[in-house]
Amino acid sequence: MRLRNLLVAVTAATIVVAITGCSSPGIHSGAGSLGAAPQLPSAGSGSGAGSGSAQLGQDDGYIPTGETVALTDDVPAVTRLDPRLLEALDRAATAAADRDVTFTLTDGWRSERYQQTLFDDAVQKYGSEEEASKWVKRGDESKHVRGEAVDIATADAMDWLTRFGGEYGLCQVYANEAWHFELTADSDGVCPAQLPDGTAG
Repeated sequence: MRLRNLLVAVTAATIVVAITGCSSPGIHSGAGSLGAAPQLPSAGSGSGAGSGSAQLGQDDGYIPTGETVALTDDVPAVTRLDPRLLEALDRAATAAADRDVTFTLTDGWRSERYQQTLFDDAVQKYGSEEEASKWVKRGDESKHVRGEAVDIATADAMDWLTRFGGEYGLCQVYANEAWHFELTADSDGVCPAQLPDGTAG
């Protein structure tokens, strides 16, 4: 039990250092255990995001910095997810609850303009579209825009999904984004090999 507590503490510490959001680094509190991820400009006080962009709100799937949503929340970030993905998450969350693990999201569905704002901010941060694309997809390319991806908020939920998510069809897609999950497992519950980052697919 002491070893398990130590591992949880180490993972939590890593998460604090690596805080980002999948395809929205620095905007939300999703995090990974593969080292520090990049930081984008903060999204202000919850009324919008991005530099010089139109204000973003709940209708864009925007979740204010530092906040999370539950799978049962009546907000577009959740309700506009692909029904198959949401159903898989619900089933996995029910099983995870038996181990006192709760699923919350830092990101779910996003509008195309929200996604494009994140990409534009990443280009400003990293100086090129190529480098930005390792962390953020353009507005018309992201699975978030299609409601086919979520960013998990907590280390214990990420860990649970990494170990058991395939049984529900849920897989971590990118090696550099431990928080990003999609419905990609095969009929046997086997996840495909992780891609190194967003530029690989």
